[in-house]
Amino acid sequence: MKVDHSQPLEYSTEQNRLNILGFWIFLGAEIALFATLFASYFLLRNGTGSGPSDGEVFVIDTLMIQTFLLLTSSFTIGLGVHAMRLGRKTATINFFIVTLLLGLGFVGVEIYEFTQYIDEGLTLQTSGFSSALFTLLGTHGAHVTFGLFWGSFIIYQLITRGLTPETANKSFIFSLYWHFLDVVWIFIFSFVYLKGMI
Repeated sequence: MKVDHSQPLEYSTEQNRLNILGFWIFLGAEIALFATLFASYFLLRNGTGSGPSDGEVFVIDTLMIQTFLLLTSSFTIGLGVHAMRLGRKTATINFFIVTLLLGLGFVGVEIYEFTQYIDEGLTLQTSGFSSALFTLLGTHGAHVTFGLFWGSFIIYQLITRGLTPETANKSFIFSLYWHFLDVVWIFIFSFVYLKGMI
């Protein structure tokens, strides 16, 4: 394997560059998935039937906690990638651990939020609005949960193998995935929650 030392470690081999390109293509498919979920939500948003509407169930406090946790995790994973590029393995691992803890906090708050919705009478079967909302939020939450397992596996590899072109490539690709989830959350925050509270 030929290593190009003029490139960052995650881009230092031809295979690594192809892996990153392939992941960008995968993210294109993920964009299509979430675009479909957003479109479904906007079509069904006013179909509340006899159930509560968005303005009746959305809570600003929960929303702000979730947003703080997830956007802070985007910052910490960025710091992790920066530390990786400086060759600081321990700092990279620590920033990735903090990122996953923040992500775990986000999932915990989302589970709490779902239980609050259920207490308000909003379930997957209540209305078109509720099914679209739970599907959109649940799909995003499932992606974050998958990211927690994936990130844990990356941390394990960093601990056991160190910073190599392969582990750097995997870490960078994971960071792209995590940033993508943060971008999706910004759209959920802006066009689902804030629009529903106005």
